[in-house]
Amino acid sequence: MARQRYTELSGYKFMWVMVLFDLPTATKKERYHYTKFRNFLLDNAFEMAQYSVYVRHTSGKDAVQAIIRKIERAMPPMGKVDILQFTDKQYENIVCFRGNQRRLSLKNPEQFILF
Repeated sequence: MARQRYTELSGYKFMWVMVLFDLPTATKKERYHYTKFRNFLLDNAFEMAQYSVYVRHTSGKDAVQAIIRKIERAMPPMGKVDILQFTDKQYENIVCFRGNQRRLSLKNPEQFILF
């Protein structure tokens, strides 16, 4: 009897990475580093959630660690960068407000829903 294998998609396996940064922009050189770091995030599949807050969906903890190492290599010389990581299930519970209106929680990307 052939053993059937299939991958179960779990909201606790997939992870999100949120990068929050506060970089100085007073001088031309600082703005260059700010823009370079922001473009690095966009080139690495991050989406802007808010100014200086970028998010990316990943396949799991190993992918998160690889992304953190890449960010570390791309760090600008000045400023603060914080990286949060949480599961798909936790991401579903984010409460969003736009103005004084409460919005539905953010949707997870559908490209990971295979079958």
